[in-house]
Amino acid sequence: MTGRTRREVLADPTVRAGEAPSTEDADEAGGVGDRGHRAVDPVAAVADDLDEAGLRPRRLAEFVGQPELVEHLEIVLEAARGRHQPVDHLLFAGPPGLGKTSLSGIVAAEMGVGLRVTSGPVLVRAGDLAALLTDLQEGDVLFIDEIHRLHRAVEEVLYPAMEDAKLDIVIGKGPTARSIRLDLPRFTLVGATTRTGLVAGPLRDRFGFVGRLDLYGPEELQAIVLRSAKILGVRIDAEGARRIAERSRGTPRIANRLLRRVRDFAEVRGDGVVTAAVASEGLGVFGVDELGLDKLDRSILEALCLRFSGQPVGLTTLAQCVGEEPDTVEDAYEPYLLQQGLIQRTPRGRVATARAWAHVGATAPPGIPTAGGPAANLF
Repeated sequence: MTGRTRREVLADPTVRAGEAPSTEDADEAGGVGDRGHRAVDPVAAVADDLDEAGLRPRRLAEFVGQPELVEHLEIVLEAARGRHQPVDHLLFAGPPGLGKTSLSGIVAAEMGVGLRVTSGPVLVRAGDLAALLTDLQEGDVLFIDEIHRLHRAVEEVLYPAMEDAKLDIVIGKGPTARSIRLDLPRFTLVGATTRTGLVAGPLRDRFGFVGRLDLYGPEELQAIVLRSAKILGVRIDAEGARRIAERSRGTPRIANRLLRRVRDFAEVRGDGVVTAAVASEGLGVFGVDELGLDKLDRSILEALCLRFSGQPVGLTTLAQCVGEEPDTVEDAYEPYLLQQGLIQRTPRGRVATARAWAHVGATAPPGIPTAGGPAANLF
């Protein structure tokens, strides 16, 4: 078998939801122990997907957080069950790691139908999607992750399938080509995207319900950690769970990953019980501080504060200072630092705020902006 990328392994359109990729695929895609993967990365590695399968809630009543979205889904699902019809097409938007994939599985479980999982980048040709659609059963849920990355030709096939349950196929080429229309079973398309603005307008308008997932609060993450610890058989107290929740950057996936790392620390360096002290010490060993920042996050702040003395720094220069690609810094590191008010993006470059100076243990010189101050005008 030839090697496939991690996304292709996880989103193989021929695999039913819940089936794990083969050991060979997992190894070739950067499987368990994938080096260089951050403990606080909201994007899942292959190992995370395998571990999360057993931690995901199966029913809407088990889903923690997002109360407004859960209430809306309860109404939509109950109405569809009462009419004995498939659920309207659903689009879930929000940062990675917040539960979009879990919600797709919950929708299928609540409706008692099958679930097929794929990903936008995997569907290269219209025939790839046609094969999936013709294999669906009545009422099945088709989940497409990263739906904003669908190819245009594939997207065009979805329009009649979503609206009329029809599939248009062109047979032959040139003057002898002809188009036939096939009937499809009624199904529910569940799309997930981290970039709502990149979803084409005609596609977005065909979804009957669009739900936005927001970052979780510490109390919600604490409940998630306690639930996951019970499933994993980890002995943990409420304060230990709270410490993990506070450093999870508002993301359940990160909370579950940090829980597993703290569990390892407690078993090797302690008696296996995760208390507040053990959680703090274990997270410190793995380089996650009280704000949820890792080593490279702190390197960015130290470069801005200490190396450049608070002066604006361009993205390329900053990336070279910390040894990362500019796109990686901008997409993987900056968003959380901006959310926490630690840096600002100005027309002249990146600037550390007074909070960042305090976090690296340095005194801010005069004129350094505070989060939300006049210099916080983003471009």
